[in-house]
Amino acid sequence: MAPGAAPRPNQAEPLAALLDGARVLCVQATGWGKSTVYFAAALALRHAGLGPTLVVSPLLALMRDQVDAATRAGLSAATINSANLDEWEGVFSALVADNVDILFVSPERLAAVSFADRVPTLLDRVALVVVDEAHCISDWGHDFRPDYRRIATVLARSDARVLATTATANARVCADVSAQLGTGAVTFRGSLARPSLRLHVVAGLDALERYAWVDEALGSLGGTGIVYTLTVAEADRLAGFLASQGHNVRAYSSALGADERLAAEDDLKAGRLTALVATSALGMGYDHPSLAFVIHVGSPASPVAYYQQVGRAGRAIDDATVVLLPAESDTALWDYFATASVPDPDNAAAVLAALDAGPASVVALEATTGIRRGRLEALLKVMAVDGAVVRGTDGWTSTTTGWVFDADHYAALVAQRHSEANVMRSYAAGTGCLMEFLQVALDDPTAGPCGHCSVCTGTLAAPGAQPAAASVAAARAWLRGRDVTLDPRKRWPAGVGRTGRIVGPSAGRALAFADDPAWAGPLAGLRQPDAPAVGELVASEQVAGGSFAGEAMPSELVEGVIAMLSRWSRVWGERPVCVVPMPSRSHPGRIRALADAIGTAGKLPVIDALSASGPPPPTNATSQARVAALLQGLAHNGTPLPAGPVLLVDDTYRTGWTMTVGAAILRHAGASAVYPLALHQLP
Repeated sequence: MAPGAAPRPNQAEPLAALLDGARVLCVQATGWGKSTVYFAAALALRHAGLGPTLVVSPLLALMRDQVDAATRAGLSAATINSANLDEWEGVFSALVADNVDILFVSPERLAAVSFADRVPTLLDRVALVVVDEAHCISDWGHDFRPDYRRIATVLARSDARVLATTATANARVCADVSAQLGTGAVTFRGSLARPSLRLHVVAGLDALERYAWVDEALGSLGGTGIVYTLTVAEADRLAGFLASQGHNVRAYSSALGADERLAAEDDLKAGRLTALVATSALGMGYDHPSLAFVIHVGSPASPVAYYQQVGRAGRAIDDATVVLLPAESDTALWDYFATASVPDPDNAAAVLAALDAGPASVVALEATTGIRRGRLEALLKVMAVDGAVVRGTDGWTSTTTGWVFDADHYAALVAQRHSEANVMRSYAAGTGCLMEFLQVALDDPTAGPCGHCSVCTGTLAAPGAQPAAASVAAARAWLRGRDVTLDPRKRWPAGVGRTGRIVGPSAGRALAFADDPAWAGPLAGLRQPDAPAVGELVASEQVAGGSFAGEAMPSELVEGVIAMLSRWSRVWGERPVCVVPMPSRSHPGRIRALADAIGTAGKLPVIDALSASGPPPPTNATSQARVAALLQGLAHNGTPLPAGPVLLVDDTYRTGWTMTVGAAILRHAGASAVYPLALHQLP
């Protein structure tokens, strides 16, 4: 620490408790200085001749910042994580030689067999274990991570002092974390009010208006900040639009590699970027004290998660602008997130039954159980933390202890998440002081009106309640000129009767991806349960200028497809010679009408060359099951194809296997290439 430096009075109490050997939970607002407490404790313990401090930290960004801060505080600091593989050997050697004062690791790394093997006595030697962002220990917390549960096992077998820190724990999370720390744990809790934050809610905007609002706000807000979105796709889209309007921004999400994330974080800190357009991947621990604004395009599912994210702003400046732009799609996302992490007991039983035959890889388990890869990996992580399965060098293995689904616990957890979503709904409605609202949600006993949020003052951050019409038009024009690339599948899945490289589609195009705001209205009309197929909406299948003549049909969809084809044609090696509609049981008129419109606009014949028979392929199944069904039910009907490339048209595209199998069949029937085209790529 700097010469003469001393902790603040409210930091001295938890520090003294730690040095006396206690286990401590510290709940304090972002920017309060929780890291100062464990840096000071680590220094004091080392000066007393005791072992190093082990910090379990959830995010790479957090670890990088903490290593830098610990070094400035006079500690010999190191980290072992997935982004610094080339440094591991040196760090392990320094640990064995006891030359590391403080080590930062992720919970996943702490649980890894390779880590325990390399430093077998580390957990016996550490003087202090710090669990940063400790709400992750509790599955009642807003950001529960199964690997964090392993920490409780580590703490149970360790005599080390323990400090658990978080800014986002309500009373229930505090009780759960304290119980995991052990008998006699001491809790220090301070006010969570953030006087530097000016909270605003700008409600009632549609998707395009939200984009336009952010565009105008970045032109008027000073300093640098973060624009949060709820999905990776939204972060990419919004960042692209803002960049097209001249703003110096970059998208930030889990899709970026570690080096790209670090570069983006550094660019924001150095002022080379005005904003990062980020998902929650940029959250806990990102330390930029002078962030001047945080804007949310769409609302997080929990007031606790929202408080944690807005806490990035205003840490070392007197005024920071925080704005929530709630979205009409928030509820659907909240419902998804409420249940996404809940394990399926039937799937768990299927996994254990498959493992009765011996160790198996994720790929083998996917093929055997029919569980999709993402859900399977999440389930295996939960089952591993609960001790039902273990991962070794030869794959996953059952421990034979079994696994019990705690139905009451998970039902209560889902109910709590729905309740938190209702709280966010009330927050967005502006029913009271916004800062007080967040404090109450976090069970802060000091909650009270802040006096400077948009509810307390009655004023909104610029540009106010509504962006200019020209800004909205600019957002629509940019988004409708942005095409979605459909990357072709490369290899056949095992067990479908075909092997090796797929000779099928080239890279394709879709008009929209997921909840694309430029096309949300027209696409929503086609998704209505009682909406007729496109062909039925058109009084006659006459086409004028590439758009449907029928008044009830959203002609802008077809006009958009024709414009997309014009852009796409610049990269075709050879122009298509015909259009083939994908056979459909649910919307045959829709797909045929779209194909006819394309054919008329491009002066191409429309050829019904594919036919479907038997039951429809399963939708929520593994690639193996879906491809096997498609190969069984989809076929070339014998209609000859002209020599050259084929444009294969469908309304939706999700896994890509329907287009892949159809394209493979058309290639076998003589097409020199197949260009897939869909209205809508689904996530």
